[in-house]
Amino acid sequence: MDGHARRALVTGSTDGLGQYVAQALARDGFHVLVHGRDRERAEAVVAAIRDAGGTADAYLCDLSSLTAVRALADNVLAGHPRLDLLVNSAGIGAIGDYPDRHVGEDGYELRFTVNYLSGFLLTHLLLARLKASAPARIINVTSLSQRRLSFANLMLTDGYSGARAYSQSKLAQVLFTFDLAETLRGSGVTVNCLHPATFMNTNMVRQDGVSPLGDVREGGDAILSLALDDRFTQESGLYLDGRVPSQANQQAYDPVARETLRHLSLSLVRLPTF
Repeated sequence: MDGHARRALVTGSTDGLGQYVAQALARDGFHVLVHGRDRERAEAVVAAIRDAGGTADAYLCDLSSLTAVRALADNVLAGHPRLDLLVNSAGIGAIGDYPDRHVGEDGYELRFTVNYLSGFLLTHLLLARLKASAPARIINVTSLSQRRLSFANLMLTDGYSGARAYSQSKLAQVLFTFDLAETLRGSGVTVNCLHPATFMNTNMVRQDGVSPLGDVREGGDAILSLALDDRFTQESGLYLDGRVPSQANQQAYDPVARETLRHLSLSLVRLPTF
């Protein structure tokens, strides 16, 4: 591996959308850090990238565990002197393997943890390396399905449904994106988020009992546009529907809501508040 090669960490890159993005980034010359929970699947993606002439490493982590997220960040920092791109694309849908309310080992609601809180923690743990590698980019893969956060019931101990949990976790990603973009202004690190495409042919969509409407190529190419297009070297704090700038749930534009979520999230992951 070229010590000066651009490096990209793509979470959830052992199948579907993340795998498509990881392989495309490798073709563009990135050394790709492939993330997943299953060693065999992660190593298969790495092997495919290498067979196609690219370079990659496999990193295992269960994002339902914040301890595991910290270990992932430590391993990435120890193994790579730079990080040019972080794509937070891992997630679970509204039904999946856990249709009912479930908590991870930290005691937090599972969809909130996997879809939002793990990416929030991972991003903060890698932020200094991203800044040192500037210009660098952060991309959060969210959804059109967004539901207003209730800060008094963030873990949905009351009125739980998988759809509500999923939609709240996805809106949390948008609030995080907008808030972090303000914090990183002038740092050389941009952060944007997008709904890549609707009902792609992915395991998440199929597990939710939905008939796919499109291919992962559509959503993957939208992510790659954010990752590679020159115009996104400077533009930050965007929410896109595919490749088109769009409007998120109104709560995302409330600075008090963003600050409240930031402080709650920092407390939940045990990082200093700012």
